[in-house]
Amino acid sequence: MVLSDLRVNRAWLGLIVLMLPTLLVAMDMTALLLALPRLSADLGATGVQQLWISDSYGLMVAGLVITMGTLGDRIGRRRLLMIGGAAFAVLSVVAAFAVGPLMLIVARALLGVAGATLAPSTLALITNMFRDERPRGQAIAVWATCQFTGGALGPVLAGFLLQRFWWGSVFLVAVPAMAVLLLAGPVLLPEFRGDRAGRPDLAGVGLSLGSVLLMIYGIKQLTVESVPVVPALALVVGAATGWLFVRRQLRCETPLLDLRLLRNRPFTAVLVALVFAGLAMAGTGLLVTQYLQSVLGFSPVASAVLFAPMGLGVAVGTMAAPALARRMRQTTAIAGGLVGSALGSLLLVGVGIGGASALPLVMTGIAVLALGTGPLFALGTGLVVGSVPPERAGSAASMSETGNYFGGSLGFALLGLVAAVIYRGRMHGTSDSLAGAVATSRHLPAGRRAELLHTAREAFTSSLHVTGLTAAVLFAGLAVLTLTMRPAARTTPAALPDYETTGA
Repeated sequence: MVLSDLRVNRAWLGLIVLMLPTLLVAMDMTALLLALPRLSADLGATGVQQLWISDSYGLMVAGLVITMGTLGDRIGRRRLLMIGGAAFAVLSVVAAFAVGPLMLIVARALLGVAGATLAPSTLALITNMFRDERPRGQAIAVWATCQFTGGALGPVLAGFLLQRFWWGSVFLVAVPAMAVLLLAGPVLLPEFRGDRAGRPDLAGVGLSLGSVLLMIYGIKQLTVESVPVVPALALVVGAATGWLFVRRQLRCETPLLDLRLLRNRPFTAVLVALVFAGLAMAGTGLLVTQYLQSVLGFSPVASAVLFAPMGLGVAVGTMAAPALARRMRQTTAIAGGLVGSALGSLLLVGVGIGGASALPLVMTGIAVLALGTGPLFALGTGLVVGSVPPERAGSAASMSETGNYFGGSLGFALLGLVAAVIYRGRMHGTSDSLAGAVATSRHLPAGRRAELLHTAREAFTSSLHVTGLTAAVLFAGLAVLTLTMRPAARTTPAALPDYETTGA
């Protein structure tokens, strides 16, 4: 009994350690948004260099998370986590003291490589530390809470740091946290690895990386290129590379990514839901943050604080998910939450261009929207990793993470594109963006300036309405999809190597 209690306590202490890299990977995705103008001025970065400083981290995380998830299954999840944590700490220092744009771009890209080792390793280790379904569900809820809270707190923390320190302080936050991980990890975290991992599929790694990078790059660039030839070409080449990757994985005896897992209906349904929920949230978040700044007139720091209810709403929803699952079927809890998200999205349709009710309605809408997604991100992720044998948890976790990244990129690109089309239509082609209208208004007489700004803000608010309605339709459709899922059953992939679990 005493030994059992010690193991349980060790598992929960280990979970606390795993919360650190989970928070930091999410925070690094968003923290640079506020620091980018200052560091660009200090380093003399051009517009193209600013784009790569901003995007190189996320692109590398998304491109390598599949490879790292499977690599952890093979060489050891704790070992990969320790290597990634050490690299993340060192590279954070390099980024903080970068002396030029190129140095920072390279440091950010390498930080993305290190970050890709952390996310799937933390989730996969949870499946080893918590074998019983109920505590595993609670642990995954904590993990999901950290992931989305980190994304919400990134800009807020960056805003406070930038008020007191230089832009490099945004990167140095990771160093003490990773030091704790490196010191406590070997003591509190178990190791899990394959004893006959086989040769690494280097061709599969290249195809996977190329496909994901090209497709996410193409999606991101669709909204910023006036002539979308290059983004379209990147999407076509990325899709073709992805097709070659799929063919190779289906023929390999020990594939980098076991696509046979997709035969499990709940597994596939949850992955689809994660992608489209991420799409709806990212697109809505993009429009709301711009609305707070350009329509309601809040500063970037104030807008980050006012936008925090979206991340905190997800955090509350994920923490409440295990309690909901004890009172109803998991699929019912997920579907009910998604219906709530649809209702929250509809609140954004009633937002005006100002007035006393505008801000409360926006904040309530994003909070309810985010709260409803909590059960999907907590219970859905649990269904994904619970639908596979423990030795494939890293691969399953990487598929879940890739779905999240794709969803976010699609949301920024597709819903951002729809919003831009609505805005231009309302402006009758006289303005491409609200930011452009604001810049133009500075050179106009007072009367014409006020008229242009009012028209532009009305047009942008209309695009927010369409985005809210689109998100509501997506969430409602995902609720229906979720209710069609059969109970999850473990899928045993063919041709798996033998695995062993080793203690710390």
